[in-house]
Amino acid sequence: MSRLLEFEDSSNGDRYFPRLLYYISIPVRKNATILKPTTSNKRWPVMIFSHGLGGSRNAYSHLVGSVASHGMIVIAPEHRDGSTPVSYIRDVPSNNSVSEKSAAKKAKRTVDYMKLSHTPSPEVENGRNAQLKVRLWELGVIHDSLLKLDIGTELSNLNSSSTPLTPFKGLMDVHTPGKITFAGHSFGAATVAQFVKSTFYSPRTSEAPKEYMPLFTPSSRSPISSQITPHTPLILLDVWCLPLRADATRWLWNLPFPCYSEGGPGGSALLAVESQAFFKWQIHLKATKRLLSPDPSSDKYDYTTSGKSWSKPNFFYANASAHLSQSDFGVLFPWMTKRIFGSEEPERVMKLNVRAILQVLRNQQIEVSSTSAEDMELAEKEGIETKDDTAILGQNGEVRAWNWISTDVNDMEDVDDVNAAKGNVEDAATTEPSEAVVGNEIMKQKTGTAQRL
Repeated sequence: MSRLLEFEDSSNGDRYFPRLLYYISIPVRKNATILKPTTSNKRWPVMIFSHGLGGSRNAYSHLVGSVASHGMIVIAPEHRDGSTPVSYIRDVPSNNSVSEKSAAKKAKRTVDYMKLSHTPSPEVENGRNAQLKVRLWELGVIHDSLLKLDIGTELSNLNSSSTPLTPFKGLMDVHTPGKITFAGHSFGAATVAQFVKSTFYSPRTSEAPKEYMPLFTPSSRSPISSQITPHTPLILLDVWCLPLRADATRWLWNLPFPCYSEGGPGGSALLAVESQAFFKWQIHLKATKRLLSPDPSSDKYDYTTSGKSWSKPNFFYANASAHLSQSDFGVLFPWMTKRIFGSEEPERVMKLNVRAILQVLRNQQIEVSSTSAEDMELAEKEGIETKDDTAILGQNGEVRAWNWISTDVNDMEDVDDVNAAKGNVEDAATTEPSEAVVGNEIMKQKTGTAQRL
């Protein structure tokens, strides 16, 4: 069968108006049989992907679908924290009378978008923490549900009317510690970062100062506490640091990701991809570098601590990419992202993201399928596939318009070069990009907001 997507090309010089209607036919087989896993343990690897502000479970279909096509089950939830434009809550009908079922069917409630400022303040921090608390709880519930689905436990609060869930029984690698990948975009990247840290450091909250306010406190005996290990892969796409730096959770911010713990692989378990807009936002870039480091509490660190030499994180940005380039928006509306945000080659940027994700997972012994020569842009090797796509994680410009970022907070020369090319180097150190996007809201330049990150 096919599903049709309809959208209008409304570009015409300096003005926009409806003009042409395009039809995109996407081949779909509803309720297709799940392929038997070809991995060594006969289970498909699993990724949980968290959406950003203004996003939804449907807003990253290109990215998560591409990852899934390489042999991975990707869970893309829709958060009900007020970060999606509108989220519908469906009450599950009871097994009682027909009238009760009818009443439950009609009881469709919504969670509407909650607009909060992007300028730091106690009120904003409290609002974002409240959203994170919902998001972290939801991720915990999702993990618990996946475990139950895998062993065949019936779940009454899941909507299986359109897609049966029983075929997933026994096919997901969700019990092996450290094997579930956590990924997200923007606020979603902040969400999985906070989730992984909150879970890993939960046993140490007694060490925290009295002003620390934990947002998620699983029991040390809970399955999620066993799942999050120093080997847990973490994928951060344009991670938004502001929600992570609130005073109430600063203790957690100052602790490194689990991968830097004893027995961990270091930064090789991390992938962070910046849009050019976020890369140019210097004050935020410095915060991101600290987040990815073995010591986020300081901007003076190296990757050799306690006699161990840590591998540096995989940290990149794509030229001429916008914050929305990692969602479906850039692919569906390339004319808009190009005109408003200066984005180029949206489909290629998405492919670069997917290539990097897959190679980081392979390096962490997550069994995903090969990358094609076409995706690696090797026309002379058509039909060839590889599981050793080393170029995408190279640090010397091996891939066109794909740039490795030094994690040294004092090394900002590459950012100055980008800004100088655009004629705005004088503002580079103190201001955010005038049209950087967090979620669906254009962040207009405001004096002092960047310095207060």
